[in-house]
Amino acid sequence: MRLNYLLIEALERYHYFYGDAFTMGFPTGSGRRLNPAQISEELSWRLTTLFLPNGGGRRPALGMEARFVNDPHWQELMWFHEYFHGDTGQGLGADHQTGWTALVTRLIEQLPSK
Repeated sequence: MRLNYLLIEALERYHYFYGDAFTMGFPTGSGRRLNPAQISEELSWRLTTLFLPNGGGRRPALGMEARFVNDPHWQELMWFHEYFHGDTGQGLGADHQTGWTALVTRLIEQLPSK
């Protein structure tokens, strides 16, 4: 999470310096060109979707545990894990890592609704 966050911050600063005229291929090899601000927004969206409920009410970071969807006492509980599974996004390692992982709240606040 922390490296992703630092990359997003760097892209925002590059955009501030270079502006909209500077573009890069994103994703690599796709032929689609975006400026650094657009790339940082896309990466922010991808990270935040780990913590936001999907169509089935599940948050990928919380895995497949039914209590986070069905139990009203657990539905709004958000755990911040230390690491995340690369394919599923499920949180791994220690939970309640409210340091770097909690920075996702900043990303959620600044994103436009999709």
